[in-house]
Amino acid sequence: METVSLTIDGKEIKAKEGEKVLWAALRNGIYIPHLCAIPESPLPFGGCRLCFVEIEGRGAPVNSCTEPVREGMVVQTKTEKVLRLVRTAFELILSTHPLNCKDCPANKRCALQDIARQMGFKLKSKRFRKITRQLPIDDSQSQFTLNPNLCLFCGQCLYVCNEVVKVGAINFNFRGLNAQVGTFGGEPLAESGCTSCLKCVEVCPVGAFSLKEK
Repeated sequence: METVSLTIDGKEIKAKEGEKVLWAALRNGIYIPHLCAIPESPLPFGGCRLCFVEIEGRGAPVNSCTEPVREGMVVQTKTEKVLRLVRTAFELILSTHPLNCKDCPANKRCALQDIARQMGFKLKSKRFRKITRQLPIDDSQSQFTLNPNLCLFCGQCLYVCNEVVKVGAINFNFRGLNAQVGTFGGEPLAESGCTSCLKCVEVCPVGAFSLKEK
């Protein structure tokens, strides 16, 4: 496969033709926040809206997870427009996410904490009304727990369950503010065909799927 040369934040890099800007940047030590992007997925989800960049010649910022590299492309990841969009998306995520970090199973291994640290954001938002969900926790499996209240709808767990392991035990159910991650029929995970492979626990960025304490 041919390679192309492009510039990101003033740094000239090389990438495989067709590679997405996000992965080219990360491979070269240039941080772009992201939650839902999956390197192996042929169809980027593009749901978290955190990976915006500006590309010379384009009228508006674009998602770097869906934008393929091109020869001579000039990319900026920290412009005023980009930072405003990313900060807004991050604060919208926080508005529906519980922030009792010290009691969270993902504390200090959390993607939100990492993004806040890398971008200089605060883990709180006063701009948007806080929406608290009180969905039931599924602890029917012996090895792990599903707390849908922590879910960010990044789609990582659905991808591994449906496309990698090919069990298809989980899905996004309902829409809007009623949306939640769970089983197709709403039954407990232990009755859903889940094989306890723990792949969902491995990929979850925030502890919605977490190992039980032994």
